[in-house]
Amino acid sequence: MSVPRFYCSTLSHHGSTLELPPEAAHHAQRVLRLRENDRVQVFDGEGNALDAAISEISGRRVVLGKLKPCAGEQPSPLHIVLAQAMCSSEKMDWIVQKATELGAAEIQPVQTQRSVAKLTGERIEKRTAHWRSVVISACEQCGRNLLPKIHAPQEFSTWLAEVRDTPGAKFILLPESATTLHEQPKPQEVVTLLIGPEGGFSTDEAQLARQAGFIPVRLGTHVLRTETAAVAGITALQILWGDFK
Repeated sequence: MSVPRFYCSTLSHHGSTLELPPEAAHHAQRVLRLRENDRVQVFDGEGNALDAAISEISGRRVVLGKLKPCAGEQPSPLHIVLAQAMCSSEKMDWIVQKATELGAAEIQPVQTQRSVAKLTGERIEKRTAHWRSVVISACEQCGRNLLPKIHAPQEFSTWLAEVRDTPGAKFILLPESATTLHEQPKPQEVVTLLIGPEGGFSTDEAQLARQAGFIPVRLGTHVLRTETAAVAGITALQILWGDFK
């Protein structure tokens, strides 16, 4: 049985003991019902992790002792950037969770013409913070020690202008495309995968993406839902050139 894992950004500042952050301490006490001497693991989101044992539980505090560094996490051969068109909050949460589990390095939400959910102002900050919590929970569950970077949502055209001249391969999933990922040359380290919203990209948006250097590709012969396309696309990249080879 795997030991419980907790995110702790202050891992590098520990001494002989380490106190869990309040939210992690609450989860350890009230949800998992852990007790003294139970084994746990903590990670800092930057690739570092420690095996530990609970040495003290008092009030709302959980203190860890017997700290021992874990083996370092092997870097992925492929830096995957998932550019996901905004969709309903439940679907976006699911996509962020699964993209994290599958090894995406960055997640960039984009607001397109047919996006169901569109955020502005303070809602952007709150939603981005929420997605980061989803990322942390996914890393705790799947054993990943490096948090993928979750970017704040951007307007589609604004984001395209920013990535137009960035290095790496760029793919846009379009069901009508004549080519597949399998037919593309192996990307050099960085690959950006662009996924449309529930209603798909408009003709103008697809053209803008092509002008920004995105190569249209398809996954199989069926039209996939946006959340299915994100998972299938990352999986295909990992199988062809990444961690799943």
